[in-house]
Amino acid sequence: MNIKEQYKILEFGEYGDERGNLVVAEGNGKDIPFAIKRVFYMYGSDATVIRGQHANRKTEFVLINVSGTSKVKVDNGYETDVIELNKPRMGLYLPTMLWKDMYDFSADSVLLCLASEHYDGSEYIRDYNEYLKEVRSVAASEEKEQDK
Repeated sequence: MNIKEQYKILEFGEYGDERGNLVVAEGNGKDIPFAIKRVFYMYGSDATVIRGQHANRKTEFVLINVSGTSKVKVDNGYETDVIELNKPRMGLYLPTMLWKDMYDFSADSVLLCLASEHYDGSEYIRDYNEYLKEVRSVAASEEKEQDK
């Protein structure tokens, strides 16, 4: 599958007046395509730091740079793409089984992460070679099923 068909750029409602701006993102399929079970954020990382470096078997994510900018490199085992998160109203939806690296954080970056599952370390794949084996094994099984 083409990697650009796997992730999705989300645009949230933004409202502003003389008091400032407000961005709204609602879960359960309205703006966020899942029920939000966990929220965390990263800050204080400099441009040389690489965060993430894993894939998830069960958890989907939406990443939002609520302040500053960062880049996300996504990898499906066959292709990679880089997405720059540079607007607080922009989100990046990542389905399961995509390898993700977050990097090139601006000094004021705050990267908000919304997750579809509670934390379970056993569903993380942290070794890239293991990830490639698993992804390619699934792809080979799917090809065999289609050939039947």
